[in-house]
Amino acid sequence: MATAPAHPGRVNEDFTGALPTAAVLVDGAGIPGADAICRHGVAWYASRLGAALLGLLARLPEHSLPALLAEAIEQVTAAHRDTCDVADPISPSATVALLRVTGVLAEHLVLGDSVVLLDRAGGAPLVVSDPREVVVARPYETALRATVEGGEEHRRLLRELRANRNRPGGFWVAKDDPQAAEEAVTGRSPVSELSGAVLLSNGASRIVDRLHLTDWPGVLTMLAAGGPAEVIDRVRRAEAQQAMAADDATITHCTDLSAALRRR
Repeated sequence: MATAPAHPGRVNEDFTGALPTAAVLVDGAGIPGADAICRHGVAWYASRLGAALLGLLARLPEHSLPALLAEAIEQVTAAHRDTCDVADPISPSATVALLRVTGVLAEHLVLGDSVVLLDRAGGAPLVVSDPREVVVARPYETALRATVEGGEEHRRLLRELRANRNRPGGFWVAKDDPQAAEEAVTGRSPVSELSGAVLLSNGASRIVDRLHLTDWPGVLTMLAAGGPAEVIDRVRRAEAQQAMAADDATITHCTDLSAALRRR
């Protein structure tokens, strides 16, 4: 695993953790002004959600991944419903990537713009993503670039964009509604067909989809050679060269998945 905040000294709003048979990655999301809505903040939401998921994965291995995510969302929402306006469009939210080895299968879940990359032994890697937020956000990109970050117009546009969260025709993230978990992208693969799996926050997956430094097989090659920290370091160098705003970046690389079967 490796994780890095967008800038040194800034709070990292990503979370990752693992069990012998499962891995969790949570990418917290918030916009300016959210402090007035929720006193806890995005990093608190992401870490609480990630910790809840790890606990549920350990205690309830028979439950589906969407069911566990729904329960985790409910737990975290209950923890601050009485003190914060959890239903406000700009209250803290997060994207989620999960991997679990159960029986002879590796199950995955993606909600929001995190990524699960499955390293298939017999072919090209399988990229599991949820493109709905990218599609919804595309018309706003030019207008946002033309505004001052943190300014009134910038905040207005972000509020308008975030109003598309967790509604039909919009995009889905972990926030205050457990039903969002049912919108997650899920799947399963025989463990025998996988060499490994990678969970990436969108601050790390940009090495392919925004910075275009490599392709997904190239990411796997980088991970094998230098590990997750090397991938994030390359992202940071490219962001600086291209004057691109940095984002928290997190990678969890799961290898030797068959070992999880031996631990059961």
